[in-house]
Amino acid sequence: MILLDRVTKAYGKSGAAAIDRISLHVEPKEFVIVVGQSGAGKTTLLRLLTREERQTSGKIIVGGVDYDKLKDHDIPLLRRKIGVVFQDFKLLPNKNVFENVAFALEIVGMGNKEIRHTVPRVLDIVGLKSKEKSMPMELSGGERQRVAIARAIVRQPKILIADEPTGNLDPKHAWDVIKVLEKINRYGTTVLLTTHNQEIVNRLKRRVVTIQHGKIASDRANASYKI
Repeated sequence: MILLDRVTKAYGKSGAAAIDRISLHVEPKEFVIVVGQSGAGKTTLLRLLTREERQTSGKIIVGGVDYDKLKDHDIPLLRRKIGVVFQDFKLLPNKNVFENVAFALEIVGMGNKEIRHTVPRVLDIVGLKSKEKSMPMELSGGERQRVAIARAIVRQPKILIADEPTGNLDPKHAWDVIKVLEKINRYGTTVLLTTHNQEIVNRLKRRVVTIQHGKIASDRANASYKI
């Protein structure tokens, strides 16, 4: 599903590597947690996977797509296979919950009838079916993040990247979000979660990939993590 083979990403004239010869393999339907201090290279890794950045060297293959052969006009199609959730929600403040999720389908040309059928099912998955007419400012932080997750998965991506999705949330709402991610994973979506939250990592007992100074320092199943 995700394969990185000796991938390096260097910036600037000095050629300082944010990612340094990383090799990583994520199987379909896996739930993998990526941890590391700020500046370790986690964000660069995710930007490479979504093709917001191009690697300096090495090979990246995601969902059978070789990024070396990926044409610019095919990048939007690639990104439909990869849902992304951010720490800061990125909801449209002037649209209600239903409209925020529907927007992801409208921009790819889905018809109104199919949108009306699809959006309620996705809101049900994230536990927000009763909130479809609510505006973002009427929701808690955890609910807003679940709307963001619904928007990310409404096109049924094979991979969901969750970049610090609980960073702005209190413990209860953070766990509400993590439970949704686990539910999505059980439905067959590969989940890649980055987090600084030690308690979440230690309670989930999933595969943990630790990045330090642009390199993979450890890659362990059922692992715990100490900040």
